[in-house]
Amino acid sequence: MSISKQEKRLRIKKGVRSKIKGTLERPRMSVFKSNKNIYVQLIDDTRGYTIVSSSSADIGFKDKINLEISKSVGKKIGEKAIEKGIINCVFDRNGYPYHGRIKALAESARETGLKF
Repeated sequence: MSISKQEKRLRIKKGVRSKIKGTLERPRMSVFKSNKNIYVQLIDDTRGYTIVSSSSADIGFKDKINLEISKSVGKKIGEKAIEKGIINCVFDRNGYPYHGRIKALAESARETGLKF
């Protein structure tokens, strides 16, 4: 019996989360994408709270996601992180393949000054 696409992503997510942890100095940058929006947040796992978050719904893009919207969300999270004094972070792609919208978001966050 084959596993579904979602089960496969959750298995990958569990393996990645066992290896990376976010701290206050170097938080975990977690990305989640739905059919309509893309969400990203910087998380301190030691205390268990979100430091900074951004999404396409916050910016005003609600109808569809594409590479340009993902780039603008990455740019926004980078600006918010730099504003809070965060330069280094750990990238958590949340089990999604690193291409397309995830890659566009990560590259635009790097362009604003985040290092991961």
